[in-house]
Amino acid sequence: MKNQMLAECNIYCRRDCASVCGVDEAGRGPLAGAVFAAAVILHKPIISLDDSKKLSPKRRDELYQVIVSAAASYCVDSASVKEIEETDILSASQLAMRRAVDGLSVKPELALIDGNTARGYALQTECVIGGDGKCACIAAASILAKVERDRYMLELAEKYPQYGFERHKGYGTKLHIERIREYGSCPEHRAKFLRKL
Repeated sequence: MKNQMLAECNIYCRRDCASVCGVDEAGRGPLAGAVFAAAVILHKPIISLDDSKKLSPKRRDELYQVIVSAAASYCVDSASVKEIEETDILSASQLAMRRAVDGLSVKPELALIDGNTARGYALQTECVIGGDGKCACIAAASILAKVERDRYMLELAEKYPQYGFERHKGYGTKLHIERIREYGSCPEHRAKFLRKL
């Protein structure tokens, strides 16, 4: 997988990796919490990178430390529940991703965006569908975004212990839905998403 991903990454980058950042988000689907995004510029290969969804929480935490230590530049940012409610989840995800790119201390020439949408960026972009499983810098971004969002949800679990955020991270699990029906929603719930319940 490592060699395949690096080969795919070279195809998508088509240039020196120092001028390319990978961008991905975490948290589009949950019923609660902000959506997070990360942008990462890698200047050397990192072993065992993969789509964050395919890694255990422990492995994600381990790779998080490797990525932030080895990256030429990285930034993690977010869009709040209020911003999600004022627009929509796709627009809020794009906002978080642009913020992450804008926050890089090293300015890339190209941003590789996971998925099929890239809106409003101030630099050249290229969408890569399934990029977190194809391109190393996008995989690195997916890990940073996921770890940071999970940490944020653990903080919310302390503030709102009745919902069990530490267990489901805001996703619409049976437990989470049961707790919403029992206690009602909190300010960190996405009202538009709850309408489906």
